[in-house]
Amino acid sequence: MNESHGVRSLLVEWWHAIVLGLVQGLTEFLPISSSAHIRVVGELMGLGDPGAAFTAITQIGTETAVVIYFRKKIWQVITAWCGALPFGPWKNTVPRDNPDARMGWFIILGSIPIVVLGLFLEDWIDTTFRNLYITAATLAIFAVILGAADRYSKRTRELDQLSGTHATLFGFAQAMALIPGVSRSGGTITAGLLMGYSRKAAADYSFLLAIPAVLGSGFYKLFKDGFTGESAVSMPLTLVATVVAFVVGYFVIVWFLKMITTKTYTPFVIYRLVLAAVIVVLLLTGTLTPLPTT
Repeated sequence: MNESHGVRSLLVEWWHAIVLGLVQGLTEFLPISSSAHIRVVGELMGLGDPGAAFTAITQIGTETAVVIYFRKKIWQVITAWCGALPFGPWKNTVPRDNPDARMGWFIILGSIPIVVLGLFLEDWIDTTFRNLYITAATLAIFAVILGAADRYSKRTRELDQLSGTHATLFGFAQAMALIPGVSRSGGTITAGLLMGYSRKAAADYSFLLAIPAVLGSGFYKLFKDGFTGESAVSMPLTLVATVVAFVVGYFVIVWFLKMITTKTYTPFVIYRLVLAAVIVVLLLTGTLTPLPTT
Protein backbone atom coordinates (compact mmCIF):
# COMPACT_ATOMS: atom_id res chain seq x y z
CA MET A 1 0.00 0.00 0.00
CA ASN A 2 2.76 2.41 0.94
CA GLU A 3 4.65 1.46 -2.22
CA SER A 4 1.56 2.15 -4.36
CA HIS A 5 1.07 5.50 -2.66
CA GLY A 6 4.72 6.35 -3.29
CA VAL A 7 4.40 5.57 -7.00
CA ARG A 8 1.28 7.73 -7.27
CA SER A 9 3.01 10.59 -5.49
CA LEU A 10 5.99 10.33 -7.83
CA LEU A 11 3.73 10.34 -10.89
CA VAL A 12 1.91 13.41 -9.59
CA GLU A 13 5.21 15.20 -9.03
CA TRP A 14 6.34 14.38 -12.57
CA TRP A 15 3.00 15.57 -13.92
CA HIS A 16 3.42 18.86 -12.05
CA ALA A 17 6.91 19.28 -13.52
CA ILE A 18 5.69 18.58 -17.05
CA VAL A 19 2.79 21.02 -16.71
CA LEU A 20 5.05 23.77 -15.36
CA GLY A 21 7.52 23.11 -18.18
CA LEU A 22 4.70 23.38 -20.72
CA VAL A 23 3.56 26.65 -19.17
CA GLN A 24 7.10 28.03 -19.23
CA GLY A 25 7.67 26.98 -22.83
CA LEU A 26 4.32 28.30 -24.04
CA THR A 27 4.56 31.69 -22.33
CA GLU A 28 8.25 32.68 -22.20
CA PHE A 29 8.41 34.23 -25.66
CA LEU A 30 4.91 35.66 -25.81
CA PRO A 31 4.25 39.12 -24.29
CA ILE A 32 2.09 37.65 -21.52
CA SER A 33 4.61 37.06 -18.67
CA SER A 34 5.83 33.51 -18.10
CA SER A 35 6.70 34.26 -14.46
CA ALA A 36 3.11 35.33 -13.77
CA HIS A 37 1.79 32.10 -15.27
CA ILE A 38 4.27 29.93 -13.35
CA ARG A 39 3.33 31.73 -10.13
CA VAL A 40 -0.43 31.25 -10.66
CA VAL A 41 -0.39 27.73 -12.10
CA GLY A 42 1.99 26.52 -9.39
CA GLU A 43 -0.33 27.71 -6.65
CA LEU A 44 -3.46 26.35 -8.36
CA MET A 45 -1.78 22.92 -8.49
CA GLY A 46 -1.13 23.10 -4.76
CA LEU A 47 2.61 23.64 -5.04
CA GLY A 48 2.58 27.16 -3.71
CA ASP A 49 4.88 29.54 -5.54
CA PRO A 50 7.49 27.47 -7.42
CA GLY A 51 9.80 30.39 -6.76
CA ALA A 52 12.05 32.78 -8.64
CA ALA A 53 14.81 30.15 -8.71
CA PHE A 54 12.54 27.64 -10.49
CA THR A 55 11.53 30.26 -13.04
CA ALA A 56 15.13 31.31 -13.67
CA ILE A 57 16.39 27.75 -14.07
CA THR A 58 13.60 26.62 -16.43
CA GLN A 59 14.32 29.71 -18.53
CA ILE A 60 17.67 28.08 -19.33
CA GLY A 61 15.63 25.60 -21.36
CA THR A 62 13.67 28.21 -23.27
CA GLU A 63 16.75 30.36 -23.82
CA THR A 64 18.61 27.36 -25.22
CA ALA A 65 15.82 27.20 -27.80
CA VAL A 66 16.59 30.84 -28.68
CA VAL A 67 20.29 30.05 -29.08
CA ILE A 68 19.51 27.19 -31.46
CA TYR A 69 16.97 29.17 -33.47
CA PHE A 70 19.26 32.22 -33.84
CA ARG A 71 22.50 30.20 -33.97
CA LYS A 72 23.66 31.63 -37.32
CA LYS A 73 23.00 35.22 -36.28
CA ILE A 74 24.62 34.66 -32.88
CA TRP A 75 27.73 33.22 -34.52
CA GLN A 76 27.91 36.17 -36.90
CA VAL A 77 27.64 38.61 -33.99
CA ILE A 78 30.27 36.83 -31.88
CA THR A 79 32.82 36.48 -34.68
CA ALA A 80 32.31 40.05 -35.91
CA TRP A 81 32.51 41.48 -32.39
CA CYS A 82 35.73 39.57 -31.65
CA GLY A 83 37.18 40.63 -35.00
CA ALA A 84 36.45 44.29 -34.34
CA LEU A 85 38.27 44.32 -31.00
CA PRO A 86 41.62 46.18 -30.91
CA PHE A 87 43.24 43.24 -29.12
CA GLY A 88 43.20 39.45 -29.18
CA PRO A 89 44.03 36.87 -31.87
CA TRP A 90 41.39 38.25 -34.29
CA LYS A 91 42.00 41.94 -33.60
CA ASN A 92 41.08 44.46 -36.28
CA THR A 93 40.01 41.81 -38.79
CA VAL A 94 36.51 43.29 -38.94
CA PRO A 95 35.64 47.00 -39.28
CA ARG A 96 34.36 48.51 -36.04
CA ASP A 97 31.27 49.82 -37.81
CA ASN A 98 30.32 46.33 -39.01
CA PRO A 99 26.59 45.84 -38.19
CA ASP A 100 27.14 42.52 -36.41
CA ALA A 101 30.07 43.90 -34.40
CA ARG A 102 27.91 46.85 -33.36
CA MET A 103 25.12 44.44 -32.43
CA GLY A 104 27.51 42.67 -30.06
CA TRP A 105 28.17 45.93 -28.23
CA PHE A 106 24.47 46.79 -28.21
CA ILE A 107 23.61 43.44 -26.60
CA ILE A 108 26.25 44.02 -23.91
CA LEU A 109 25.04 47.58 -23.35
CA GLY A 110 21.40 46.52 -23.19
CA SER A 111 22.19 43.76 -20.67
CA ILE A 112 23.69 46.10 -18.07
CA PRO A 113 20.41 47.42 -16.56
CA ILE A 114 18.94 44.00 -15.76
CA VAL A 115 22.24 42.73 -14.31
CA VAL A 116 22.64 45.73 -12.00
CA LEU A 117 18.99 45.96 -10.96
CA GLY A 118 18.64 42.18 -10.70
CA LEU A 119 21.46 41.96 -8.16
CA PHE A 120 20.41 45.12 -6.32
CA LEU A 121 16.74 44.09 -6.04
CA GLU A 122 17.28 40.34 -5.61
CA ASP A 123 15.49 40.08 -2.26
CA TRP A 124 12.46 41.98 -3.57
CA ILE A 125 12.38 39.86 -6.73
CA ASP A 126 12.17 36.70 -4.64
CA THR A 127 9.45 38.06 -2.33
CA THR A 128 7.63 41.41 -2.64
CA PHE A 129 7.54 41.58 -6.44
CA ARG A 130 5.78 38.19 -6.53
CA ASN A 131 2.67 39.61 -4.85
CA LEU A 132 -0.19 38.64 -7.15
CA TYR A 133 -1.93 42.00 -6.79
CA ILE A 134 1.21 43.57 -8.25
CA THR A 135 1.22 40.90 -10.96
CA ALA A 136 -2.40 41.62 -11.90
CA ALA A 137 -1.75 45.36 -11.99
CA THR A 138 1.33 45.06 -14.19
CA LEU A 139 -0.44 42.64 -16.53
CA ALA A 140 -3.21 45.19 -17.08
CA ILE A 141 -1.07 48.33 -17.22
CA PHE A 142 1.44 46.94 -19.69
CA ALA A 143 -1.35 45.43 -21.78
CA VAL A 144 -2.67 48.94 -22.38
CA ILE A 145 0.82 50.29 -23.15
CA LEU A 146 1.55 47.41 -25.57
CA GLY A 147 -1.78 47.93 -27.31
CA ALA A 148 -1.20 51.67 -27.71
CA ALA A 149 2.37 51.16 -28.94
CA ASP A 150 1.30 48.55 -31.46
CA ARG A 151 -1.53 50.69 -32.79
CA TYR A 152 0.03 54.14 -32.93
CA SER A 153 3.79 53.62 -33.42
CA LYS A 154 5.37 54.25 -36.84
CA ARG A 155 7.20 50.89 -37.00
CA THR A 156 9.62 52.07 -39.70
CA ARG A 157 13.00 51.40 -38.05
CA GLU A 158 14.95 48.17 -38.54
CA LEU A 159 17.80 46.72 -36.48
CA ASP A 160 20.48 48.30 -38.65
CA GLN A 161 19.26 51.63 -37.24
CA LEU A 162 19.76 50.57 -33.62
CA SER A 163 21.78 53.04 -31.53
CA GLY A 164 23.47 52.91 -28.15
CA THR A 165 20.72 55.04 -26.61
CA HIS A 166 18.00 52.78 -27.96
CA ALA A 167 19.88 49.66 -26.82
CA THR A 168 20.02 51.11 -23.30
CA LEU A 169 16.29 51.89 -23.35
CA PHE A 170 15.59 48.34 -24.53
CA GLY A 171 17.72 47.19 -21.58
CA PHE A 172 15.73 49.16 -19.01
CA ALA A 173 12.51 47.80 -20.51
CA GLN A 174 13.89 44.28 -20.08
CA ALA A 175 14.83 45.06 -16.47
CA MET A 176 11.21 45.98 -15.71
CA ALA A 177 10.35 42.33 -16.29
CA LEU A 178 11.99 41.54 -12.95
CA ILE A 179 8.43 42.20 -11.75
CA PRO A 180 6.16 39.26 -12.69
CA GLY A 181 3.38 40.44 -14.96
CA VAL A 182 5.44 42.89 -16.98
CA SER A 183 6.82 40.23 -19.37
CA ARG A 184 10.40 40.43 -20.57
CA SER A 185 9.48 40.06 -24.22
CA GLY A 186 6.43 42.27 -23.74
CA GLY A 187 8.46 45.04 -22.14
CA THR A 188 11.24 45.04 -24.72
CA ILE A 189 8.91 44.68 -27.69
CA THR A 190 6.75 47.54 -26.38
CA ALA A 191 9.84 49.71 -25.96
CA GLY A 192 10.92 48.87 -29.49
CA LEU A 193 7.53 49.78 -30.93
CA LEU A 194 7.49 53.07 -29.00
CA MET A 195 10.90 53.89 -30.48
CA GLY A 196 9.57 53.22 -33.97
CA TYR A 197 10.98 49.75 -34.69
CA SER A 198 9.04 47.22 -36.73
CA ARG A 199 7.36 44.33 -34.93
CA LYS A 200 9.91 41.86 -36.33
CA ALA A 201 12.93 44.06 -35.50
CA ALA A 202 11.72 44.66 -31.94
CA ALA A 203 11.08 40.94 -31.39
CA ASP A 204 14.41 39.84 -32.89
CA TYR A 205 16.41 42.22 -30.70
CA SER A 206 14.28 41.25 -27.70
CA PHE A 207 15.24 37.59 -28.15
CA LEU A 208 18.94 38.33 -28.74
CA LEU A 209 19.10 40.73 -25.80
CA ALA A 210 17.61 38.12 -23.48
CA ILE A 211 20.31 35.51 -24.06
CA PRO A 212 23.05 36.79 -21.69
CA ALA A 213 20.59 38.03 -19.06
CA VAL A 214 18.39 34.94 -18.91
CA LEU A 215 21.20 32.40 -19.13
CA GLY A 216 23.20 34.36 -16.57
CA SER A 217 20.25 34.55 -14.19
CA GLY A 218 19.42 30.88 -14.68
CA PHE A 219 22.90 29.59 -13.95
CA TYR A 220 23.30 32.04 -11.06
CA LYS A 221 20.12 30.70 -9.45
CA LEU A 222 21.11 27.13 -10.31
CA PHE A 223 24.37 27.33 -8.40
CA LYS A 224 23.13 29.68 -5.68
CA ASP A 225 19.77 28.10 -4.82
CA GLY A 226 19.22 25.14 -7.09
CA PHE A 227 21.10 22.48 -5.17
CA THR A 228 19.90 23.41 -1.70
CA GLY A 229 16.61 21.50 -1.88
CA GLU A 230 14.74 24.51 -0.53
CA SER A 231 12.67 25.17 -3.67
CA ALA A 232 8.98 24.31 -3.91
CA VAL A 233 9.94 22.01 -6.80
CA SER A 234 12.88 19.61 -6.38
CA MET A 235 15.95 19.94 -8.58
CA PRO A 236 15.37 16.71 -10.59
CA LEU A 237 11.82 17.81 -11.42
CA THR A 238 13.01 21.33 -12.17
CA LEU A 239 15.36 19.81 -14.75
CA VAL A 240 12.44 17.83 -16.23
CA ALA A 241 10.46 21.06 -16.53
CA THR A 242 13.48 22.73 -18.13
CA VAL A 243 13.71 20.08 -20.86
CA VAL A 244 9.97 20.32 -21.57
CA ALA A 245 10.23 24.12 -21.70
CA PHE A 246 13.06 23.86 -24.23
CA VAL A 247 11.13 21.63 -26.64
CA VAL A 248 7.88 23.58 -26.43
CA GLY A 249 9.66 26.93 -26.46
CA TYR A 250 11.40 26.24 -29.76
CA PHE A 251 8.12 25.68 -31.59
CA VAL A 252 6.62 28.77 -29.96
CA ILE A 253 9.52 30.89 -31.29
CA VAL A 254 8.94 29.62 -34.83
CA TRP A 255 5.21 30.33 -34.64
CA PHE A 256 5.50 33.71 -32.92
CA LEU A 257 8.06 35.21 -35.30
CA LYS A 258 5.92 34.16 -38.28
CA MET A 259 2.74 35.45 -36.66
CA ILE A 260 3.96 38.98 -35.97
CA THR A 261 4.88 39.58 -39.61
CA THR A 262 1.19 39.68 -40.53
CA LYS A 263 -0.76 40.05 -37.27
CA THR A 264 -1.03 42.63 -34.48
CA TYR A 265 -0.47 42.16 -30.74
CA THR A 266 -4.16 42.72 -29.99
CA PRO A 267 -4.88 39.07 -28.97
CA PHE A 268 -2.09 39.28 -26.38
CA VAL A 269 -3.40 42.61 -25.08
CA ILE A 270 -6.87 41.12 -24.58
CA TYR A 271 -5.43 37.99 -22.98
CA ARG A 272 -3.39 40.02 -20.50
CA LEU A 273 -6.42 42.05 -19.45
CA VAL A 274 -8.55 38.93 -19.02
CA LEU A 275 -5.81 37.16 -17.05
CA ALA A 276 -5.39 40.19 -14.78
CA ALA A 277 -9.13 40.18 -14.06
CA VAL A 278 -9.15 36.42 -13.40
CA ILE A 279 -6.24 36.72 -10.96
CA VAL A 280 -8.02 39.49 -9.04
CA VAL A 281 -11.21 37.39 -8.82
CA LEU A 282 -9.25 34.36 -7.60
CA LEU A 283 -7.52 36.54 -5.01
CA LEU A 284 -10.78 38.04 -3.76
CA THR A 285 -12.38 34.60 -3.47
CA GLY A 286 -9.39 33.22 -1.57
CA THR A 287 -8.47 30.70 -4.27
CA LEU A 288 -5.08 32.38 -4.60
CA THR A 289 -3.01 34.08 -1.91
CA PRO A 290 -1.33 37.41 -2.67
CA LEU A 291 2.09 36.60 -1.27
CA PRO A 292 4.18 33.53 -2.13
CA THR A 293 3.58 30.40 -0.10
CA THR A 294 5.66 27.26 -0.10
